Amino acid sequence: MLLGVHHAAIICSNYEQSKFFYTQILGLSIIAEHYREARQSWKLDLGMPDGSQIELFSFQDAPARPSYPEAQGLRHLAFKVEILDTVVAHLKQSGVAVEPIRVDEYTGKRFTFFSDPDDLPLELYEL
Repeated sequence: MLLGVHHAAIICSNYEQSKFFYTQILGLSIIAEHYREARQSWKLDLGMPDGSQIELFSFQDAPARPSYPEAQGLRHLAFKVEILDTVVAHLKQSGVAVEPIRVDEYTGKRFTFFSDPDDLPLELYEL
C-alpha cells in the first residue's frame, strides 16, 4: 500500500542556479550532496518539513523536455502552503514571476503557478 510521495527527481540545466533556487528561494534543506565522478553529475537531496524530498540532478547534455503546450508526462509539481499570499510575496520579492492566484473550482482552494530556473512548472496549493 502506498504511504505517500517520498521524492520527486528533477534534472536541471544549471546545477548552481537550481541549487540556489530550491534552497535559498524555496527554502528546502540540504540532506545530502554528492558528486558522481563516473557520471560527471551532481545529486542533491533536498528535504521539506513533511519529510518529502526533491532529488536535484545535473547531467551533461541532458535534452530539454517539452512542457508547453500541454505535453504528455508529468504536468507540474505542487507544493502545499499554509498562507498562499505570503509565499507569493516572497517569490515576487526574489524576482520569481508568479501567475495570478486562482481558485480550484472543485475544492474552493486557492493556487497559483510559477517556474523553476529550467521552466519546470511548479504550483503552490493553499491548505
